Amino acid sequence: MARDYLKKATLTAQSGASDVHELVQGILSDIEAGGDDKAREYAAKFDKYDGNIILTEEEIATACDLVPQKLKEDIQFAHDNVRRFAEAQKATVSDFEYEIVPGLRAGQKAIPVDAAGCYIPGGRYSHIASAIMTVTTAKVAGCTHIAATSPPRPGVGVAPAIVYAAHICGADTIMALGGVQGVAAMTFGLFGLPKANILVGPGNQFVAEAKRILFGRVGIDMIAGPTDSLILADKTADPHIVATDLVSQAEHGYNSPVWLVTDDRDLAEDVMKRVPDLIADLPEVNRDNAAAAWRDYAEVILCADREEMAACSDDYAPEHLTVQAEDLPWWLDRLSCYGSLFLGEETTVSYGDKASGTNHVLPTSGAASYTGGLSVHKYMKIVTWQQATREGSKRVAEATARISRLEGMEGHARAADVRLAKYFPGENFDLTSHE
Repeated sequence: MARDYLKKATLTAQSGASDVHELVQGILSDIEAGGDDKAREYAAKFDKYDGNIILTEEEIATACDLVPQKLKEDIQFAHDNVRRFAEAQKATVSDFEYEIVPGLRAGQKAIPVDAAGCYIPGGRYSHIASAIMTVTTAKVAGCTHIAATSPPRPGVGVAPAIVYAAHICGADTIMALGGVQGVAAMTFGLFGLPKANILVGPGNQFVAEAKRILFGRVGIDMIAGPTDSLILADKTADPHIVATDLVSQAEHGYNSPVWLVTDDRDLAEDVMKRVPDLIADLPEVNRDNAAAAWRDYAEVILCADREEMAACSDDYAPEHLTVQAEDLPWWLDRLSCYGSLFLGEETTVSYGDKASGTNHVLPTSGAASYTGGLSVHKYMKIVTWQQATREGSKRVAEATARISRLEGMEGHARAADVRLAKYFPGENFDLTSHE
């Protein structure tokens, strides 16, 4: 049967996007030309903040002292999980060398970038977990300098828990600077920072557009849109938990899509009945976000069977994908397009968002069809090298000369010719090209 939309979205992440390119480009150009002083001007304008941009050791210590011990322990627990998972990821990439032909060796090296810039949202919500996710992975990768920046609040500064998390996770510099000006400061090397080689971390549409514009002169993890989540559920799923998980992700923002894909109509209808009451029970800001997201962006899709459900999910390529269905190994093997996968009722996207160890900086808006999320590998350059004996280079030089001439690249060919002439002076080689 064709997919049956029991609830259809009236908007998409693309239709809801605003064009902020010119505004962001103007701010970046101003700050690049005006340096530290211009960045401070924008901090005063947008952040309503006139304190220190670079937090001193005393300010960091004071902020850390304000964090309750129980929260410190939770942050330390999450940091340890993320660190250990990142270390396991790093171990999957190793240096090696290989003899391609006798006398010609080539190899791979994994080299961390020098400077990482981590953006940590702090506007609507204080994203403590984003500090853990971005700074920890950069530290495990081996970056020599890690800058973290987060929007300060007027008269308060950066949220103390964000400062504490960035500090214990290994940030070398912590800045009180939000939005485009924070991204610009790390990219252009303002306030005495080294210029960032890579920018990472989630943010609003202004931060995302700044990263889009700057990509090329600096690396980025990805260009993130509104967060999105999809749940695959069959008749065995608990409708209350499914509904709760959908609402938990809808609270991210008014334009955060959530999708339920199922082969059981009764489950779908039960979940749809429960969602409004669960939203109504949230605090005001969360309630308003979740209500708008559910009304305008959410979808409930009825499929014929689990194969059609899996195909539907792969088409959406969600940032977060949850499976609450029988035969979890089948789903793990079958599904191929997602940022992070949560198998079974016993785990949830919220775990991955905060503390379980996998990274929460993930591809949105269908980008999971071609990329994964932030990992220790994003901070590492996989480079190659080669070395040859004279005999080992002989056959390669012949092939290089002939291929180059066939392509019309005579200079390349002569770089091979001179080596053959020097290393094998008594031999004749046919180095002409023949189409």
